[in-house]
Amino acid sequence: MKKGSLLHNPTAGDNEFSKKELVKLIKEEGFECGYASVKDDGWEKLDEDADFLIIAGGDGTVRRVAKALTKRTLLDKQYPLALLPHGTANNIAAGLRITGEAKDIVPTWHHPKLKPFDLGKVNGLDDGMFFIEALGFGIFPKLMKEMKKIGDDNIGETVDERLHAARCVLLDIVRNYEARECHITADGHEHSGKYLLVEVMNIRSIGPNLILAPNADPGDGCFEVTLIPEDHRNKFESFLLSHINGEKPEYHFTTFTAKRIQISGAFKDLHIDDERIKVDSPDISIELKSGVFEFMLPSDQA
Repeated sequence: MKKGSLLHNPTAGDNEFSKKELVKLIKEEGFECGYASVKDDGWEKLDEDADFLIIAGGDGTVRRVAKALTKRTLLDKQYPLALLPHGTANNIAAGLRITGEAKDIVPTWHHPKLKPFDLGKVNGLDDGMFFIEALGFGIFPKLMKEMKKIGDDNIGETVDERLHAARCVLLDIVRNYEARECHITADGHEHSGKYLLVEVMNIRSIGPNLILAPNADPGDGCFEVTLIPEDHRNKFESFLLSHINGEKPEYHFTTFTAKRIQISGAFKDLHIDDERIKVDSPDISIELKSGVFEFMLPSDQA
C-alpha cells in the first residue's frame, strides 16, 4: 500500500476540508496517510517513509512546500507531489489541469503520470530567491499592496467574491497606473519599452485567475514573458471588464518564450509568486531550472 504524507493548509480557500475529512477520504481510497498542518511548527520535517507528498491548499501552500523541498540536498529523498487544490485562485492547479473535487482526484494517484515542473532562479536579490508561478513588475505588485490595505475581512466571504473584488481593484489600478521604463533582454533579444505590466510566467494564469500566458507549460523548459505597454492600456481594461462581467475572453497580448532573462527599470517593487518585494530600480537576471519538481497527474492527461 502506497503512503502519502498530507501537508494541509486548514485556512486555505473556503476552508471546505478538515483534517479528519481529508485523511478519511485518502485512506478510503486505499492509501496510507500521514498528516501535518503547514501552520504548525516542524511540518518541514518530512516523512521519509512516504512515497509521495500531498499538498492540500492554494498557491501559497504549494510555494511553501516547494521552498522546503529546495533546501533538501541531492542525497535527500525526493518526493512526487500530489495536489488537492482548495485555495482562492489555485493558479498552479489550473496550470497543471488539476480540476474537480478531491474525491475525483485522489483515485488518479494509483497510476499517475509524473509531470516535470520548472523553477525560475532569481539573481540580483537575496540569495536563494526563486519562483514557481511568476515574477513580475507593475500592476500586480500594486494589486498586492492595495489588497493588503483592504484586508481579508473586507473582500468577501467566498472564493468567487474575493476573485471578483481583486479584479475590480485591478481595473482601477490599470486605469491610473503610470507606465514605467523597463529594459528587458530575453535570450539575447531586446524588448525594452514603457510598460504597465512585465511578467515572466511559468504557468498560464496569475492573480485573480487571469490567463495571461495561454501557451505556458510549467514543464516545457521555457518561460512565457507577457508585456503590456502603455498603448495597450485600454485593451487590457476591456479584458478585465469582460472578466468582471462574468465573461471569459481569450488573451491576445504580447508574449514570447525565453529561458534566460535580464530586467532592469524604474519600478519600485516586484512580486515573486504571491510575495511583494520592495526594490529601487531593480536589476535582476532569471534563469530556468528544468524539472526541479514532479507533480502527479491522471495517467490519461496529455
